[in-house]
Amino acid sequence: MTSSPTAYERYRPWRRWVEVGFVGAILVSNALGNSITVWMDHNRSGATTLQPWEPWAWEISSALLWALVIPLIARFTERYPMHRDNWRRMLGVHLAASVVVSLVHVAGMVALRTLAYRWHGMDYDFGPWPRNLSYEYLKDIRSYAAIVVVIEGYRLLLRRLQGEVRLLGRPDEGAPVEPVDRPERFLVRKLGREFLLAADDIEWVQAAGNYVNLRVRGHDYPLRSTIGGIVEKLDPARFVRIHRSYIVNLDQLVSFEPLETGDARVHLKDGTTLPGSRKYRSELRGRLADA
Repeated sequence: MTSSPTAYERYRPWRRWVEVGFVGAILVSNALGNSITVWMDHNRSGATTLQPWEPWAWEISSALLWALVIPLIARFTERYPMHRDNWRRMLGVHLAASVVVSLVHVAGMVALRTLAYRWHGMDYDFGPWPRNLSYEYLKDIRSYAAIVVVIEGYRLLLRRLQGEVRLLGRPDEGAPVEPVDRPERFLVRKLGREFLLAADDIEWVQAAGNYVNLRVRGHDYPLRSTIGGIVEKLDPARFVRIHRSYIVNLDQLVSFEPLETGDARVHLKDGTTLPGSRKYRSELRGRLADA
């Protein structure tokens, strides 16, 4: 019997559109509001040197650079996520990243503004670079921090929808009912509810940044672990690593397709095809021969 799709699975086909739409809506609304505000302040001051198109050139150039930088920040936070338990260790990393982001943002928007002004037969003057760059960085670091908070909060929400996994810990008193070093079950917390997941039911595992996704009956459950850390928790008689980012359950294997490059394609019972790397090819072939 096929299980009904979860809220996350219904959302997943729309996920990219929602993410792009959200970022685009924020950038457009921010550029629109700031442009109107600058023009209103200019009229209130009685100054006459500002052209109507100039505030739009300033804000649109900034928005375009943020549109370029935000996906890079998202990729960076996949590699260096910031959570409650590691924020002190990651603070310096993200402060350094915020400096790089600000330099890219400022240099890019100044270049775009220079082009816009030349298009209108004018020269753009950013002003004294040390002072104005410091001023822009103070704004950019706040934007960077807000972006990281939103990204991490969004990922936390997705994990809650998927059902985040954690290992069963040792009891406060007495011996554990099952091995802790190689658990037979995992605890899944999903939208305030908890249930147990049998290790043998895992079909395959995929590395995903600071997490690994456990594939069980068509559903993905994220576990905070490295791929090397989880392979030590799984039964080596049942699970085999086929790639730096993948582990598979031998019971799910159907065929092994060698490629001319030395790598391979691994076909599973549910029709999934996973990559097999040259590094793990001989081990996989031997395990299949023994099966």
